[in-house]
Amino acid sequence: MSTSEFLKKLPFAVNPAAIDGMDCTVQLNIAEPAYFVVSNGALAVQPGEADAPDVTLTVSDDNLIKLIKGDLNGVMAYMSGKLQVDGDIMLAKQLPELFDSRKLA
Repeated sequence: MSTSEFLKKLPFAVNPAAIDGMDCTVQLNIAEPAYFVVSNGALAVQPGEADAPDVTLTVSDDNLIKLIKGDLNGVMAYMSGKLQVDGDIMLAKQLPELFDSRKLA
């Protein structure tokens, strides 16, 4: 599955309880930069760069998919240099919890 196909699945794999009351923007610095906005109980993915993201993740496409699916531990990825985080690191730690990994297969 390509990264763009994976990103298109994110709005349909959201864990509603996890994003309830959340309002944030997550920038993904990957091969083709994209970002997602969580607001009003929904998640929307957009191509390009966000104006003022709450957190920016710089990661390879493959590792982004593994990270969101829960197949790659975010702390270990960060410590090993596979993931760079700028901004709200606590938000970055929550990202795998926002999605139902079964819906991302």
